[in-house]
Amino acid sequence: MVELDKITGESMSEQNHKQVIIVGSGPAGLTAAIYAARANLEPIIFEGDQPGGQLTTTNDVENYPGFAEGITGPELMDVMRKQAVRFGAVSKFEYVTAVDFSSKPHKVSVGDKEYTADAVIIATGASARYLGLPSEQKLKGFGVSACATCDGFFYRDKEVFVVGGGDSALEEAGFLTKFASKVYLIHRRDEFRGSKIMRKRVLDNPKVEVLWNTTIDEVLGEPDKGGVVGAILKDTVTGETREQAIDGIFMAIGHTPNTAIFKDQLKTDETGYLITKPDSTATEIEGVFAAGDVRDHVYRQAVTAAGNGCMAALEAERYITEMDD
Repeated sequence: MVELDKITGESMSEQNHKQVIIVGSGPAGLTAAIYAARANLEPIIFEGDQPGGQLTTTNDVENYPGFAEGITGPELMDVMRKQAVRFGAVSKFEYVTAVDFSSKPHKVSVGDKEYTADAVIIATGASARYLGLPSEQKLKGFGVSACATCDGFFYRDKEVFVVGGGDSALEEAGFLTKFASKVYLIHRRDEFRGSKIMRKRVLDNPKVEVLWNTTIDEVLGEPDKGGVVGAILKDTVTGETREQAIDGIFMAIGHTPNTAIFKDQLKTDETGYLITKPDSTATEIEGVFAAGDVRDHVYRQAVTAAGNGCMAALEAERYITEMDD
């Protein structure tokens, strides 16, 4: 027996079928929602347990076009969400627990509720790796950052730490010397993992000082009292600790793409990022698209993620149109 909705008269399965489902929010997901909604595709966005994505942990965003005086990350995401909803998108702060792309229409599960979709746009992003210290988590966005490109400008003529030893850390340390008066590169070992050319570039920079065999034991400061003011450092060889004043700390120990629920469903590279076709957001599964940091491990900027979201929505619209022909 088919269960009907008492108000609309539609079957419950019809109600749960969408033209476009967007998994994840942030600039990629919400931009995709804006474009899909304007194309009358009536998208539904499952924003998960961090609505707005990584940008909601960024206190000041000054490099997103259109905001001359800057805007906070949460405010920017709220504006995008309102714009998408204005055009007919439905935003749900629910977490997608499983997907099934083995047949059409594609299936998306939210707990025990199942939805189907003609097209699915994945915009689950990537999570920056942190040290896992309570004090570090407390000060995220208040002096603790995982994006030098985003936040380096705020540290002009100040001293900062960069934590890491790979190419990303070396690159961020070099970038921060454009602003900071001093960059301390904290590495838990006695040699870098990064490429030879990057190592030389950083070691030859007079603004960079490497603190070998060192880790951060605690971040010092309070969010409502100016943020980060220093850190307690630990020598990994002797175990000795010392306190050092600092204005900001940049974590550069990698990112983890949020792709666990797509395992065995979609192809990823060796680091877990979703693979899309050249010059496209399309995955190898027809009707499934990926946008933003879940596929981009190079740029990782809000504006490039938004551009990806636009691409994914346009490609999804084209796919649905061709499917209906």
